[in-house]
Amino acid sequence: MRKAFQEELATINEELIKIAELVANAMDESVAALQASDTEKAQEVIAADARIDFLQHELDERSIDVLALEGPVASDLRLVVGSLRMSISLERMGDLARHIAQLVRLRFPAEVIPASIRPTFEEFAATDRQIARDLVELLRTRELDVAQRIVEANTRVNELHASVFQQIAAGEWDANAATSVDVALASRYFERFADHGVSVARKVTYLVSGDWEPMHNGIG
Repeated sequence: MRKAFQEELATINEELIKIAELVANAMDESVAALQASDTEKAQEVIAADARIDFLQHELDERSIDVLALEGPVASDLRLVVGSLRMSISLERMGDLARHIAQLVRLRFPAEVIPASIRPTFEEFAATDRQIARDLVELLRTRELDVAQRIVEANTRVNELHASVFQQIAAGEWDANAATSVDVALASRYFERFADHGVSVARKVTYLVSGDWEPMHNGIG
């Protein structure tokens, strides 16, 4: 029975990794769609989000079954409950990548991001994509330096998010209201994507160390 239980725990972790891989791909593709105003690619991201949702629900059902049937204690209980919470964050990250793709589809043939603020969003995109790749590595290796790397990247994302609103408020900003709203929304989506990445990193850190304290500048 114990061997079967450990196999269930290993399967839960593998499912988390698979969801994280799909999330990383979704962000890669939504960024590509955003930069090229590619509605076909945007639609692929939107459609693919259903797969992330399905796997998240499947993982949650498996985790609930383990809780009900195995009655795990101590570290095993933390692992199962932590996996439930991490799957929610990963699913929301997939949603945020989808929201970026939806902006592309909504505004086509116009570009979502004006040229004047595009460098900010290029850095946004590169940082979020790296966070997504780091999450896959973190879930595979449980290396806490990877978790800290995610937290540090999130600090930069927060700075970029603040700078977007400074640029919109500046006197030289000349975009219309609809574009300004789109830029603010896109900024929020990138910022929240990183926040949820930190949330996963914090939970992995707790599972490994039993302590929240090693994580700095993050969220719960």
